[in-house]
Amino acid sequence: MSLLILGLVLFLGIHILTTLREPRAALIGRVGEGPYKGLYSLVAAIGLVLIVWGFGRYRSEGYVQVWNPPFAIFHPIALVLLWFALVALAATYAPPGRIKSILRHPMLAAVKAWALAHLLVNGDLGSLLLFGSLLMWAVYDRIAVKRRGDRGAPGVESFGRNDVIVIVIGTIGYVAILWLHDSIIGVAAI
Repeated sequence: MSLLILGLVLFLGIHILTTLREPRAALIGRVGEGPYKGLYSLVAAIGLVLIVWGFGRYRSEGYVQVWNPPFAIFHPIALVLLWFALVALAATYAPPGRIKSILRHPMLAAVKAWALAHLLVNGDLGSLLLFGSLLMWAVYDRIAVKRRGDRGAPGVESFGRNDVIVIVIGTIGYVAILWLHDSIIGVAAI
């Protein structure tokens, strides 16, 4: 569990640093923009590796069950949230469209939906820690972005070609995740 916690501290800590504009600017002023980006990427990558490794070790050492989610009620909701998360993730990297415009910050919407979906169906301590931390960070980051005045994606008034592409790519990703979840994660999604 300690590797998971260390990974979360590094990964989320470096992401929170970007919201703290004055300390971030001071660090960039001291080391330069290129080295800052390199250091940021390195710390985030190490954090992500530790999260994956730590969560894997936690799962192999046995779960600490905190609560038993009502599977029949929460599982269908989680599946819909996961589809939404993958559509939002696709919108993150797509050209402007109505979906991206509505979500404003689609990556944060994707993380929130993905984390909430996993919290609904996993009642163990490690899952609560991992997905709860990521959900809290995404909520915090969205508030920080709003306070900075970053309005996010440009406004698009009508649903169009880019939105269809986002839905198709998100749905393909969703089907792939459902199909591969057991092979990659070790737990069947359906």
